[in-house]
Amino acid sequence: MTDDAMKDDMKDNAEDDAMAVEVKNKGKEANDFTLTDINGETHTLSDYKGKKVYLKFWASWCSICVAGLSEGDELAGADNDFEVLTIVSPGFSGEKNAEAFTEWFNGLGTEHMNVLFDEGGDIAKAYGVRGYPTSAYIGSDGILVKQQPGHNSNEKITESFEAIY
Repeated sequence: MTDDAMKDDMKDNAEDDAMAVEVKNKGKEANDFTLTDINGETHTLSDYKGKKVYLKFWASWCSICVAGLSEGDELAGADNDFEVLTIVSPGFSGEKNAEAFTEWFNGLGTEHMNVLFDEGGDIAKAYGVRGYPTSAYIGSDGILVKQQPGHNSNEKITESFEAIY
């Protein structure tokens, strides 16, 4: 192999290595999704690769979920090293339809929470959500590290992400 061929080969390998996402967390690849938020903007989970993501599945009829909305809004507005996305499923499992949910949610006065619509509950099913609220912790490498039913305090969420890459 000539020197030029070796250099080209080394360059190709370096580019391949740079494009590969290093997996640092233990777990499984998070199910990718594309959902529209309450404002009509589209979000794809894989677009967040390179960032940690906190997903919270919840419902408007869930008293624990509603009681934790101000805390969730505070978390979404804080300067964290992770993104906060919340997911509701209009028309699924007793949830209001999208129009009624939007009207209800806009009346709550939240400032920072982003709500994504999982019409029909397909993403909730893919993540194995069996009750509300349910949290999913995704590492910057796209690995679903932890999934936990029930309410988590902002302190507990932040502490959990300290151990996630």
